Amino acid sequence: MTTIVALGCGLVGEFVVQRLAEDGHSVVAVDLHLPVSIKNSADIESIEIEAEEYIKSLNGGEIIINMLPGRIGHGIRESLVTGGHNIVDLAFTAEDPQQFDELAKEHGSTMIWDIGIAPGLSNMLLAHAQRELGFLEKATIHVGGNPTEPDNEWSYMAPFSPSDVIEEYTRPARILRDQTVVEVPALTERHQIDVEGTDGMEAFLTDGLRSVLDTIDANNMAEYTVRWPQHIDRWIAEGHSTPEEELLKAWKYDSQREEFTWMNVSCENKTDSKQWIVSDYGKDGNGSMARTTGLVTYALASRFATLGTEACGLEPGVHPPENVNQETLDAVLNIFEAHDVKVTHTIGSSQ
Repeated sequence: MTTIVALGCGLVGEFVVQRLAEDGHSVVAVDLHLPVSIKNSADIESIEIEAEEYIKSLNGGEIIINMLPGRIGHGIRESLVTGGHNIVDLAFTAEDPQQFDELAKEHGSTMIWDIGIAPGLSNMLLAHAQRELGFLEKATIHVGGNPTEPDNEWSYMAPFSPSDVIEEYTRPARILRDQTVVEVPALTERHQIDVEGTDGMEAFLTDGLRSVLDTIDANNMAEYTVRWPQHIDRWIAEGHSTPEEELLKAWKYDSQREEFTWMNVSCENKTDSKQWIVSDYGKDGNGSMARTTGLVTYALASRFATLGTEACGLEPGVHPPENVNQETLDAVLNIFEAHDVKVTHTIGSSQ
Protein backbone atom coordinates (compact mmCIF):
# COMPACT_ATOMS: atom_id res chain seq x y z
CA MET A 1 0.00 0.00 0.00
CA THR A 2 1.24 3.50 -0.82
CA THR A 3 2.87 5.29 2.11
CA ILE A 4 1.30 8.57 3.25
CA VAL A 5 3.55 11.14 4.91
CA ALA A 6 1.79 13.53 7.30
CA LEU A 7 3.69 16.75 8.00
CA GLY A 8 2.36 18.45 11.12
CA CYS A 9 0.39 16.67 13.83
CA GLY A 10 -1.58 19.22 15.79
CA LEU A 11 -5.21 18.56 16.68
CA VAL A 12 -6.27 18.17 13.05
CA GLY A 13 -3.14 16.29 12.03
CA GLU A 14 -3.45 13.83 14.89
CA PHE A 15 -7.05 13.10 13.91
CA VAL A 16 -6.18 12.61 10.22
CA VAL A 17 -3.22 10.34 10.94
CA GLN A 18 -5.26 8.14 13.27
CA ARG A 19 -8.08 7.73 10.72
CA LEU A 20 -5.65 6.77 7.95
CA ALA A 21 -3.88 4.26 10.20
CA GLU A 22 -7.23 2.74 11.23
CA ASP A 23 -7.95 2.17 7.53
CA GLY A 24 -4.73 0.21 7.18
CA HIS A 25 -2.70 2.84 5.34
CA SER A 26 1.04 2.96 5.86
CA VAL A 27 1.49 6.34 7.58
CA VAL A 28 4.61 8.29 8.56
CA ALA A 29 3.92 11.15 11.01
CA VAL A 30 6.49 13.95 11.03
CA ASP A 31 6.63 16.82 13.52
CA LEU A 32 9.09 18.31 15.97
CA HIS A 33 6.83 17.23 18.82
CA LEU A 34 4.41 14.41 18.09
CA PRO A 35 1.35 13.62 20.24
CA VAL A 36 1.71 10.71 22.61
CA SER A 37 -1.15 8.84 20.90
CA ILE A 38 0.87 8.76 17.67
CA LYS A 39 4.22 7.93 19.24
CA ASN A 40 2.61 5.04 21.13
CA SER A 41 0.88 3.61 18.06
CA ALA A 42 2.43 0.49 16.56
CA ASP A 43 0.63 1.27 13.28
CA ILE A 44 2.25 4.67 12.71
CA GLU A 45 5.90 5.43 12.00
CA SER A 46 6.80 8.45 14.14
CA ILE A 47 9.63 10.83 13.23
CA GLU A 48 10.37 13.92 15.31
CA ILE A 49 12.29 16.15 12.98
CA GLU A 50 11.81 19.40 11.04
CA ALA A 51 9.64 18.88 7.97
CA GLU A 52 12.11 20.53 5.59
CA GLU A 53 14.87 18.20 6.71
CA TYR A 54 12.68 15.12 6.32
CA ILE A 55 11.52 16.11 2.84
CA LYS A 56 15.14 16.11 1.65
CA SER A 57 15.39 12.42 2.56
CA LEU A 58 12.50 11.35 0.29
CA ASN A 59 13.05 9.70 -3.07
CA GLY A 60 10.01 11.30 -4.71
CA GLY A 61 6.50 10.26 -5.65
CA GLU A 62 5.11 9.96 -2.12
CA ILE A 63 1.71 11.15 -0.97
CA ILE A 64 2.26 14.09 1.37
CA ILE A 65 -0.24 15.82 3.64
CA ASN A 66 0.94 19.32 4.49
CA MET A 67 -0.77 20.20 7.80
CA LEU A 68 1.88 22.60 9.09
CA PRO A 69 0.98 26.11 10.32
CA GLY A 70 0.64 28.52 7.40
CA ARG A 71 3.92 30.36 7.86
CA ILE A 72 5.87 27.09 7.81
CA GLY A 73 3.63 25.19 5.41
CA HIS A 74 4.13 27.61 2.55
CA GLY A 75 7.89 27.42 2.87
CA ILE A 76 7.99 23.73 1.94
CA ARG A 77 5.59 23.80 -1.01
CA GLU A 78 8.24 24.32 -3.68
CA SER A 79 10.27 21.39 -2.34
CA LEU A 80 7.18 19.20 -2.35
CA VAL A 81 6.19 19.84 -5.96
CA THR A 82 9.76 19.65 -7.31
CA GLY A 83 10.02 16.30 -5.54
CA GLY A 84 7.24 14.96 -7.72
CA HIS A 85 4.98 14.23 -4.77
CA ASN A 86 1.19 14.17 -4.71
CA ILE A 87 0.14 16.64 -2.03
CA VAL A 88 -2.98 17.26 0.03
CA ASP A 89 -2.33 20.72 1.48
CA LEU A 90 -4.03 22.17 4.55
CA ALA A 91 -1.53 24.97 5.31
CA PHE A 92 -3.69 28.11 5.33
CA THR A 93 -1.56 30.93 3.94
CA ALA A 94 -1.86 34.38 2.42
CA GLU A 95 0.40 33.16 -0.41
CA ASP A 96 -1.34 31.57 -3.38
CA PRO A 97 -0.15 27.99 -4.00
CA GLN A 98 -1.22 28.34 -7.65
CA GLN A 99 2.16 30.01 -8.20
CA PHE A 100 3.62 26.50 -8.25
CA ASP A 101 1.28 25.17 -10.95
CA GLU A 102 3.77 25.09 -13.84
CA LEU A 103 6.49 23.74 -11.58
CA ALA A 104 4.18 20.95 -10.43
CA LYS A 105 3.29 20.02 -14.01
CA GLU A 106 6.98 19.98 -14.93
CA HIS A 107 7.74 17.50 -12.14
CA GLY A 108 4.58 15.37 -12.46
CA SER A 109 3.26 16.53 -9.09
CA THR A 110 -0.41 16.98 -8.17
CA MET A 111 -1.28 19.33 -5.32
CA ILE A 112 -4.72 20.14 -3.97
CA TRP A 113 -4.76 22.98 -1.45
CA ASP A 114 -7.09 24.48 1.17
CA ILE A 115 -8.41 21.01 1.91
CA GLY A 116 -10.44 21.60 5.09
CA ILE A 117 -14.04 22.51 5.78
CA ALA A 118 -13.95 26.20 4.72
CA PRO A 119 -12.10 26.67 2.54
CA GLY A 120 -12.31 23.09 1.31
CA LEU A 121 -15.70 21.46 1.49
CA SER A 122 -17.32 24.89 1.02
CA ASN A 123 -15.51 25.23 -2.33
CA MET A 124 -16.71 21.81 -3.45
CA LEU A 125 -20.29 22.71 -2.55
CA LEU A 126 -20.09 25.99 -4.46
CA ALA A 127 -18.83 24.13 -7.53
CA HIS A 128 -21.69 21.63 -7.19
CA ALA A 129 -24.20 24.48 -6.92
CA GLN A 130 -22.81 26.04 -10.08
CA ARG A 131 -23.08 22.75 -11.94
CA GLU A 132 -26.72 22.55 -10.87
CA LEU A 133 -27.79 26.21 -10.98
CA GLY A 134 -25.43 27.83 -13.47
CA PHE A 135 -24.48 31.46 -12.87
CA LEU A 136 -25.01 32.33 -9.20
CA GLU A 137 -26.63 35.60 -8.25
CA LYS A 138 -25.45 35.19 -4.67
CA ALA A 139 -23.24 32.77 -2.76
CA THR A 140 -22.63 33.14 0.96
CA ILE A 141 -20.62 31.08 3.43
CA HIS A 142 -20.92 31.38 7.20
CA VAL A 143 -18.59 29.20 9.26
CA GLY A 144 -17.04 28.98 12.70
CA GLY A 145 -15.77 26.67 15.41
CA ASN A 146 -16.64 27.89 18.92
CA PRO A 147 -17.32 26.86 22.52
CA THR A 148 -20.97 25.93 22.97
CA GLU A 149 -21.29 28.67 25.62
CA PRO A 150 -19.63 32.09 25.86
CA ASP A 151 -17.59 33.06 28.93
CA ASN A 152 -16.24 36.14 30.67
CA GLU A 153 -12.91 35.95 28.85
CA TRP A 154 -12.45 35.52 25.06
CA SER A 155 -15.40 33.13 24.50
CA TYR A 156 -13.13 31.25 22.11
CA MET A 157 -10.46 28.59 21.84
CA ALA A 158 -8.41 27.82 18.76
CA PRO A 159 -8.74 24.26 17.40
CA PHE A 160 -5.83 24.90 15.00
CA SER A 161 -2.84 27.25 14.94
CA PRO A 162 -3.82 30.42 16.85
CA SER A 163 -1.34 32.32 14.69
CA ASP A 164 -3.49 31.49 11.66
CA VAL A 165 -6.57 32.80 13.50
CA ILE A 166 -4.83 36.11 14.15
CA GLU A 167 -3.98 36.43 10.46
CA GLU A 168 -7.62 35.70 9.65
CA TYR A 169 -8.62 38.73 11.71
CA THR A 170 -5.96 41.05 10.30
CA ARG A 171 -5.71 40.11 6.62
CA PRO A 172 -8.04 42.11 4.32
CA ALA A 173 -11.01 40.13 3.00
CA ARG A 174 -11.51 39.70 -0.72
CA ILE A 175 -15.17 39.42 -1.73
CA LEU A 176 -17.21 39.63 -4.93
CA ARG A 177 -19.57 42.56 -5.49
CA ASP A 178 -21.34 43.00 -8.85
CA GLN A 179 -18.93 40.52 -10.47
CA THR A 180 -15.94 42.56 -9.30
CA VAL A 181 -13.39 41.45 -6.70
CA VAL A 182 -13.06 44.08 -4.01
CA GLU A 183 -10.87 44.14 -0.90
CA VAL A 184 -12.34 45.25 2.40
CA PRO A 185 -11.00 45.22 5.96
CA ALA A 186 -11.54 41.97 7.84
CA LEU A 187 -14.19 42.06 10.60
CA THR A 188 -16.47 44.39 8.62
CA GLU A 189 -20.15 43.77 7.80
CA ARG A 190 -20.81 42.48 11.32
CA HIS A 191 -24.30 41.06 11.67
CA GLN A 192 -26.31 38.77 13.88
CA ILE A 193 -26.98 35.24 12.67
CA ASP A 194 -29.23 32.49 13.95
CA VAL A 195 -27.28 29.36 14.81
CA GLU A 196 -29.16 26.30 15.99
CA GLY A 197 -28.60 25.60 19.67
CA THR A 198 -27.61 29.17 20.54
CA ASP A 199 -29.43 32.41 21.34
CA GLY A 200 -27.69 34.08 18.41
CA MET A 201 -24.12 34.68 17.28
CA GLU A 202 -22.33 37.25 15.14
CA ALA A 203 -20.57 37.02 11.79
CA PHE A 204 -18.00 39.21 10.06
CA LEU A 205 -16.08 39.17 6.79
CA THR A 206 -12.82 37.25 6.55
CA ASP A 207 -10.60 36.26 3.63
CA GLY A 208 -11.92 32.74 3.10
CA LEU A 209 -13.12 32.80 -0.52
CA ARG A 210 -9.65 32.72 -2.04
CA SER A 211 -9.67 30.51 -5.17
CA VAL A 212 -13.44 30.61 -5.78
CA LEU A 213 -13.13 34.31 -6.61
CA ASP A 214 -11.57 33.11 -9.87
CA THR A 215 -13.36 29.81 -10.46
CA ILE A 216 -17.02 30.37 -9.52
CA ASP A 217 -19.21 32.53 -11.75
CA ALA A 218 -21.28 34.71 -9.46
CA ASN A 219 -22.58 38.21 -9.04
CA ASN A 220 -22.02 38.50 -5.29
CA MET A 221 -20.03 36.21 -3.03
CA ALA A 222 -18.67 36.50 0.53
CA GLU A 223 -17.45 34.40 3.44
CA TYR A 224 -18.13 35.28 7.07
CA THR A 225 -16.58 33.88 10.23
CA VAL A 226 -19.05 33.14 13.04
CA ARG A 227 -18.15 33.93 16.67
CA TRP A 228 -19.78 34.83 19.96
CA PRO A 229 -20.38 38.60 20.11
CA GLN A 230 -18.24 38.83 23.27
CA HIS A 231 -15.23 37.51 21.36
CA ILE A 232 -15.26 39.99 18.51
CA ASP A 233 -16.03 42.90 20.86
CA ARG A 234 -12.94 42.08 22.87
CA TRP A 235 -10.76 41.59 19.80
CA ILE A 236 -11.74 45.00 18.44
CA ALA A 237 -11.11 46.59 21.83
CA GLU A 238 -7.75 45.02 22.64
CA GLY A 239 -6.77 42.26 20.23
CA HIS A 240 -4.42 44.31 18.08
CA SER A 241 -2.52 45.56 21.13
CA THR A 242 -2.30 42.21 22.93
CA PRO A 243 1.02 40.36 22.43
CA GLU A 244 0.61 37.27 20.28
CA GLU A 245 2.05 35.06 23.03
CA GLU A 246 -0.76 36.12 25.37
CA LEU A 247 -3.41 35.40 22.73
CA LEU A 248 -1.93 31.97 22.04
CA LYS A 249 -2.17 31.18 25.74
CA ALA A 250 -5.67 32.64 26.17
CA TRP A 251 -7.02 30.79 23.12
CA LYS A 252 -5.41 27.45 23.96
CA TYR A 253 -7.69 24.57 23.04
CA ASP A 254 -9.31 22.79 26.01
CA SER A 255 -10.43 19.29 25.09
CA GLN A 256 -12.63 19.17 28.20
CA ARG A 257 -14.71 22.14 27.12
CA GLU A 258 -17.78 21.55 24.97
CA GLU A 259 -17.55 23.12 21.53
CA PHE A 260 -19.11 22.88 18.08
CA THR A 261 -18.53 23.69 14.42
CA TRP A 262 -21.24 25.14 12.21
CA MET A 263 -21.25 26.06 8.52
CA ASN A 264 -23.95 27.39 6.23
CA VAL A 265 -23.33 27.48 2.46
CA SER A 266 -26.14 29.22 0.58
CA CYS A 267 -26.33 29.67 -3.21
CA GLU A 268 -29.02 31.04 -5.49
CA ASN A 269 -29.66 31.99 -9.09
CA LYS A 270 -32.62 34.06 -10.25
CA THR A 271 -35.16 31.30 -9.58
CA ASP A 272 -33.67 28.49 -7.49
CA SER A 273 -31.53 28.04 -4.39
CA LYS A 274 -29.46 25.41 -2.62
CA GLN A 275 -28.29 25.40 0.97
CA TRP A 276 -26.11 23.13 3.07
CA ILE A 277 -25.82 23.32 6.86
CA VAL A 278 -23.01 21.33 8.47
CA SER A 279 -22.91 20.94 12.25
CA ASP A 280 -20.84 18.83 14.62
CA TYR A 281 -20.26 18.72 18.38
CA GLY A 282 -17.30 16.38 18.43
CA LYS A 283 -17.22 12.66 19.18
CA ASP A 284 -15.05 10.07 20.91
CA GLY A 285 -12.77 12.73 22.36
CA ASN A 286 -12.17 14.40 19.00
CA GLY A 287 -13.14 18.06 18.68
CA SER A 288 -15.61 19.21 16.06
CA MET A 289 -13.18 21.38 14.06
CA ALA A 290 -10.59 18.60 14.01
CA ARG A 291 -13.30 16.26 12.73
CA THR A 292 -14.94 18.49 10.13
CA THR A 293 -11.63 19.80 8.83
CA GLY A 294 -9.74 16.55 9.17
CA LEU A 295 -12.34 14.35 7.51
CA VAL A 296 -12.01 16.33 4.28
CA THR A 297 -8.21 16.07 4.42
CA TYR A 298 -8.45 12.37 5.28
CA ALA A 299 -10.88 11.73 2.43
CA LEU A 300 -8.61 13.25 -0.21
CA ALA A 301 -5.45 11.61 1.12
CA SER A 302 -7.21 8.25 1.19
CA ARG A 303 -8.47 8.63 -2.38
CA PHE A 304 -5.02 9.70 -3.57
CA ALA A 305 -3.56 6.55 -1.98
CA THR A 306 -6.17 4.03 -3.05
CA LEU A 307 -7.55 5.35 -6.34
CA GLY A 308 -4.98 7.85 -7.56
CA THR A 309 -5.30 11.57 -8.24
CA GLU A 310 -7.03 10.93 -11.56
CA ALA A 311 -9.99 9.40 -9.73
CA CYS A 312 -10.52 12.80 -8.12
CA GLY A 313 -10.58 14.46 -11.54
CA LEU A 314 -7.10 15.94 -11.09
CA GLU A 315 -4.10 15.96 -13.40
CA PRO A 316 -0.55 17.06 -12.52
CA GLY A 317 -0.56 20.67 -11.42
CA VAL A 318 -1.88 22.71 -8.50
CA HIS A 319 -5.62 22.62 -7.85
CA PRO A 320 -8.11 24.34 -5.52
CA PRO A 321 -10.75 22.14 -3.84
CA GLU A 322 -13.50 23.04 -6.32
CA ASN A 323 -11.60 21.21 -9.07
CA VAL A 324 -12.48 17.76 -7.70
CA ASN A 325 -15.18 15.79 -9.47
CA GLN A 326 -18.66 15.00 -8.20
CA GLU A 327 -17.61 11.49 -7.15
CA THR A 328 -15.06 12.96 -4.77
CA LEU A 329 -17.57 15.37 -3.24
CA ASP A 330 -19.99 12.47 -2.78
CA ALA A 331 -17.23 10.47 -1.09
CA VAL A 332 -16.51 13.33 1.33
CA LEU A 333 -20.19 13.70 2.22
CA ASN A 334 -20.50 9.93 2.71
CA ILE A 335 -17.53 10.03 5.09
CA PHE A 336 -19.18 12.84 7.03
CA GLU A 337 -22.32 10.74 7.36
CA ALA A 338 -20.34 7.68 8.44
CA HIS A 339 -18.69 9.75 11.19
CA ASP A 340 -21.99 11.29 12.35
CA VAL A 341 -21.30 14.81 11.13
CA LYS A 342 -24.71 16.28 10.34
CA VAL A 343 -25.18 17.73 6.85
CA THR A 344 -28.57 19.12 5.87
CA HIS A 345 -29.16 19.94 2.20
CA THR A 346 -32.20 21.90 1.13
CA ILE A 347 -33.38 22.98 -2.32
CA GLY A 348 -35.82 25.82 -2.79
CA SER A 349 -36.87 28.89 -4.67
CA SER A 350 -35.00 32.19 -4.50
CA GLN A 351 -38.19 34.14 -5.16
